[in-house]
Amino acid sequence: MNIIRNIKGTHDILPPETKKWQNLEKIIRQSSEQFGFEEIRTPMFEQTKLFSRSVGSNSDIVSKEMYSWDDRDGTSLTLRPELTASIARSFIQNNLKARSPLNKLYYMGPLFRRERPQKGRQRQFHQFGVEALGSEFPEMDAEIISIAWTIILKCQLNGSTSLQLNSIGSSECRERYRDALKNFVRPHLKDFSETSQKRFSENALRLLDSKSNKEQLILNDAPKISEYYTKNDKSHFEKVKELLQTLKIPFSINSKLVRGLDYYSRTVFEFTSSSLGAQNAILGGGRYDTLIKDLGGKETPGIGFAAGMERFLIAMKVEEDNNSKIDVYVACILEEGLQKALHLSNELRKIGMRVTSDPLRRSLKAQMRDANKLESKYIIIIGKEELESEVFIVKNLNKGDQEVLTYSELIELFKKVII
Repeated sequence: MNIIRNIKGTHDILPPETKKWQNLEKIIRQSSEQFGFEEIRTPMFEQTKLFSRSVGSNSDIVSKEMYSWDDRDGTSLTLRPELTASIARSFIQNNLKARSPLNKLYYMGPLFRRERPQKGRQRQFHQFGVEALGSEFPEMDAEIISIAWTIILKCQLNGSTSLQLNSIGSSECRERYRDALKNFVRPHLKDFSETSQKRFSENALRLLDSKSNKEQLILNDAPKISEYYTKNDKSHFEKVKELLQTLKIPFSINSKLVRGLDYYSRTVFEFTSSSLGAQNAILGGGRYDTLIKDLGGKETPGIGFAAGMERFLIAMKVEEDNNSKIDVYVACILEEGLQKALHLSNELRKIGMRVTSDPLRRSLKAQMRDANKLESKYIIIIGKEELESEVFIVKNLNKGDQEVLTYSELIELFKKVII
């Protein structure tokens, strides 16, 4: 019989790897909530037009990578390929602006893109991120970057991670710069790839994101967007840099950093890791002051970031967790002692112990082996003599010593252990 296997570009997260995920999730939650952010969860799929309107119909995500289908009523639906658009939709639909003038939100969850599977990039992958909706000021930019830096520090990635920063200005700035960039590139257009020639026509700023060394050599002499900043664009960016220096967050300016989605404006940033090879981006984000209005909401400035959790875990190179998986293994040798074993196990769990027992009715020797394999700290043995005397043998598997205790003595012992 043919075995049914997982779909290409997806993978199972199995124990003990799940422990590494839980540790990362804990860091993300704690860090985000330390900054006053609250968790938001949105549906796995949305109307397709949400992403084509927000991300941009000419972006690679929309044109090549989305999983879309027509529902029974003819509505085009899409598995979410990114989360900022979903959060923007939820913000508008649920009138979160009335709830608070500033909404600080964080998220974690799976996303779906039909791209070529590779290390750290899957067709079902996981991201975490934060979004702050309501503030147009540079101190919000600095706080968002500070959350990212805090998570990087807690994951001990600061030694291999660097922050690249840029501002792509306001829409007025970008319009003037786009014309200047196209005028510069036009005489060299024949030397650009078919993909870049398409970007030239549809979104010229994306040319700066080219991965071709030949194209980047040409673009080295292109005008810089900073030459086209408005007065407000310039003062906003200067303040962001000043605040990052105050926070002692190291950064470098990358004038070619534009990010891949249409909704970005002004501040954009990207953390890269030397642990990831050529595809080295680990976290990225930026400001999107017109997105809420573009999707039909009231004008609301926003800024956020997103990070791939698989890529984070690769960069972290997490060592195996050497902590015991359980605290107590309850070994019962006789069938008539099973009821007592189950009762004792539940009572120990009530005081906070991690407890397991053997449901396979194996020999004591086999159960001892199982307890050692699970790295249990203690084993409690219930045999014929223990049943008759109403006592328990308690063995400390780390020290090798054991004692015989009554039920109340045993509970008191483990109350002290858990403290």
